Amino acid sequence: MSRRVHTADDVLAVAHRGDTELVVMPGDLVTPLARDVASDRGIRITERAAERGDVDGSVGGGPAPLRHVSGVNLVALNPFPVDLHRPDMDVRLLDVVTSEHGMPMAAGVMSLRAGSFPWTLDYDEVEYVIEGELHITTATQQAIGRPGDVIAVPKGSSITFGTPSWAKFLYVTYPADWSS
Repeated sequence: MSRRVHTADDVLAVAHRGDTELVVMPGDLVTPLARDVASDRGIRITERAAERGDVDGSVGGGPAPLRHVSGVNLVALNPFPVDLHRPDMDVRLLDVVTSEHGMPMAAGVMSLRAGSFPWTLDYDEVEYVIEGELHITTATQQAIGRPGDVIAVPKGSSITFGTPSWAKFLYVTYPADWSS
Protein backbone atom coordinates (compact mmCIF):
# COMPACT_ATOMS: atom_id res chain seq x y z
CA MET A 1 0.00 0.00 0.00
CA SER A 2 1.45 3.40 -0.85
CA ARG A 3 1.57 6.08 1.82
CA ARG A 4 0.01 9.45 1.21
CA VAL A 5 1.00 12.80 2.66
CA HIS A 6 -2.00 14.88 3.74
CA THR A 7 -1.38 18.64 3.63
CA ALA A 8 -3.24 21.73 4.79
CA ASP A 9 -4.85 21.89 1.32
CA ASP A 10 -6.44 18.47 1.94
CA VAL A 11 -7.90 19.72 5.23
CA LEU A 12 -9.20 22.89 3.57
CA ALA A 13 -10.85 20.76 0.86
CA VAL A 14 -12.66 18.77 3.58
CA ALA A 15 -13.81 22.02 5.20
CA HIS A 16 -14.90 23.43 1.84
CA ARG A 17 -17.09 20.34 1.26
CA GLY A 18 -18.68 20.96 4.65
CA ASP A 19 -17.30 17.71 6.10
CA THR A 20 -15.86 17.51 9.60
CA GLU A 21 -13.55 14.51 9.22
CA LEU A 22 -10.45 13.65 7.21
CA VAL A 23 -9.99 9.89 7.01
CA VAL A 24 -6.40 8.74 6.48
CA MET A 25 -5.04 5.27 5.78
CA PRO A 26 -2.66 3.39 8.10
CA GLY A 27 0.86 4.70 7.54
CA ASP A 28 -0.29 7.94 5.88
CA LEU A 29 1.45 11.12 7.00
CA VAL A 30 -0.36 14.26 8.10
CA THR A 31 1.81 17.36 8.02
CA PRO A 32 2.09 19.60 11.07
CA LEU A 33 0.46 22.47 9.18
CA ALA A 34 -2.42 20.18 8.18
CA ARG A 35 -2.93 19.24 11.84
CA ASP A 36 -2.95 22.92 12.85
CA VAL A 37 -5.46 23.84 10.13
CA ALA A 38 -7.65 20.86 11.10
CA SER A 39 -7.64 22.00 14.72
CA ASP A 40 -8.47 25.58 13.72
CA ARG A 41 -11.31 24.44 11.43
CA GLY A 42 -12.72 21.78 13.75
CA ILE A 43 -11.80 18.94 11.37
CA ARG A 44 -11.21 15.55 13.02
CA ILE A 45 -8.40 13.40 11.57
CA THR A 46 -9.24 9.69 11.77
CA GLU A 47 -7.08 6.73 10.76
CA ARG A 48 -8.95 3.94 8.96
CA ALA A 49 -8.39 0.51 10.48
CA ALA A 50 -5.88 -1.69 8.64
CA GLU A 51 -7.36 -4.45 6.52
CA ARG A 52 -5.98 -7.81 5.45
CA GLY A 53 -3.57 -7.32 2.57
CA ASP A 54 -2.33 -3.90 3.65
CA VAL A 55 1.48 -3.84 3.37
CA ASP A 56 4.11 -1.15 3.77
CA GLY A 57 5.65 -1.65 0.32
CA SER A 58 9.15 -2.36 1.66
CA VAL A 59 11.42 -4.20 -0.75
CA GLY A 60 14.87 -5.69 -0.18
CA GLY A 61 17.72 -6.95 -2.33
CA GLY A 62 19.59 -5.42 -5.25
CA PRO A 63 23.15 -4.13 -5.50
CA ALA A 64 22.70 -1.75 -2.55
CA PRO A 65 20.06 -1.90 0.17
CA LEU A 66 17.01 0.27 -0.31
CA ARG A 67 16.87 3.39 1.79
CA HIS A 68 13.46 3.79 3.42
CA VAL A 69 13.00 6.87 5.57
CA SER A 70 9.64 6.75 7.32
CA GLY A 71 7.81 9.91 8.32
CA VAL A 72 10.48 12.27 7.02
CA ASN A 73 7.93 15.06 6.71
CA LEU A 74 7.26 14.86 10.44
CA VAL A 75 10.81 14.86 11.82
CA ALA A 76 12.59 17.94 13.13
CA LEU A 77 14.81 19.68 10.60
CA ASN A 78 18.24 21.07 11.48
CA PRO A 79 19.27 24.72 11.13
CA PHE A 80 20.77 25.48 7.71
CA PRO A 81 24.56 25.02 8.03
CA VAL A 82 25.45 28.12 5.97
CA ASP A 83 25.14 31.64 7.40
CA LEU A 84 22.73 33.40 5.04
CA HIS A 85 23.05 36.75 6.88
CA ARG A 86 19.27 36.75 7.31
CA PRO A 87 18.64 36.19 11.03
CA ASP A 88 14.88 36.71 10.63
CA MET A 89 14.58 33.94 8.00
CA ASP A 90 14.41 30.45 9.49
CA VAL A 91 15.92 27.94 7.02
CA ARG A 92 16.11 24.29 8.05
CA LEU A 93 16.96 21.01 6.37
CA LEU A 94 17.54 17.33 6.84
CA ASP A 95 19.57 15.21 4.40
CA VAL A 96 17.95 11.75 4.23
CA VAL A 97 19.82 10.14 1.32
CA THR A 98 23.54 10.77 0.80
CA SER A 99 26.51 9.15 -0.90
CA GLU A 100 27.05 7.26 2.37
CA HIS A 101 23.99 5.24 1.38
CA GLY A 102 25.70 4.14 -1.86
CA MET A 103 23.70 6.47 -4.08
CA PRO A 104 25.01 8.80 -6.79
CA MET A 105 22.30 11.33 -5.87
CA ALA A 106 21.13 12.84 -2.60
CA ALA A 107 17.77 13.88 -1.16
CA GLY A 108 16.46 15.79 1.80
CA VAL A 109 13.76 18.04 3.14
CA MET A 110 14.09 21.81 3.52
CA SER A 111 11.82 24.44 5.03
CA LEU A 112 11.88 28.21 4.66
CA ARG A 113 10.11 30.95 6.57
CA ALA A 114 9.25 34.27 4.92
CA GLY A 115 12.14 35.68 2.92
CA SER A 116 14.63 34.70 0.26
CA PHE A 117 18.31 34.01 -0.23
CA PRO A 118 20.61 33.63 -3.26
CA TRP A 119 22.25 30.33 -4.16
CA THR A 120 24.36 29.05 -7.05
CA LEU A 121 23.97 25.37 -7.91
CA ASP A 122 27.06 23.34 -8.83
CA TYR A 123 24.74 20.35 -9.28
CA ASP A 124 21.35 19.49 -10.78
CA GLU A 125 18.43 19.72 -8.36
CA VAL A 126 14.74 18.87 -8.37
CA GLU A 127 12.34 20.30 -5.79
CA TYR A 128 8.99 18.71 -4.90
CA VAL A 129 6.82 21.13 -2.91
CA ILE A 130 5.21 19.47 0.13
CA GLU A 131 3.59 22.50 1.75
CA GLY A 132 3.39 26.24 1.33
CA GLU A 133 4.68 28.22 -1.63
CA LEU A 134 8.24 27.97 -2.95
CA HIS A 135 9.61 30.67 -5.26
CA ILE A 136 12.67 29.85 -7.38
CA THR A 137 13.88 32.89 -9.30
CA THR A 138 16.67 33.37 -11.85
CA ALA A 139 17.67 36.57 -13.64
CA THR A 140 15.07 35.84 -16.33
CA GLN A 141 12.50 33.43 -14.86
CA GLN A 142 10.42 32.71 -11.80
CA ALA A 143 8.74 29.43 -10.88
CA ILE A 144 6.19 29.39 -8.08
CA GLY A 145 5.71 25.91 -6.67
CA ARG A 146 2.71 24.88 -4.60
CA PRO A 147 1.99 21.50 -2.95
CA GLY A 148 2.49 18.72 -5.47
CA ASP A 149 4.51 20.86 -7.91
CA VAL A 150 7.97 19.94 -9.17
CA ILE A 151 10.67 22.47 -10.12
CA ALA A 152 13.87 21.32 -11.88
CA VAL A 153 16.93 23.57 -11.56
CA PRO A 154 19.90 22.81 -13.85
CA LYS A 155 23.51 22.80 -12.74
CA GLY A 156 25.18 26.21 -12.93
CA SER A 157 22.00 28.19 -12.19
CA SER A 158 22.20 31.26 -9.98
CA ILE A 159 18.84 31.36 -8.22
CA THR A 160 16.99 32.80 -5.29
CA PHE A 161 15.13 30.43 -2.96
CA GLY A 162 12.19 32.24 -1.40
CA THR A 163 8.70 32.18 0.01
CA PRO A 164 6.18 34.87 0.96
CA SER A 165 5.24 32.95 4.11
CA TRP A 166 6.43 29.35 4.48
CA ALA A 167 7.50 26.43 2.29
CA LYS A 168 8.57 22.85 2.86
CA PHE A 169 9.95 20.78 0.01
CA LEU A 170 11.82 17.62 -0.87
CA TYR A 171 15.01 18.19 -2.83
CA VAL A 172 16.94 15.68 -4.90
CA THR A 173 20.46 16.57 -6.07
CA TYR A 174 22.87 15.01 -8.54
CA PRO A 175 25.64 14.31 -7.85
CA ALA A 176 25.24 13.42 -4.18
CA ASP A 177 28.63 14.91 -3.21
CA TRP A 178 28.07 18.27 -4.87
CA SER A 179 29.76 20.23 -2.07
CA SER A 180 33.08 18.38 -2.22
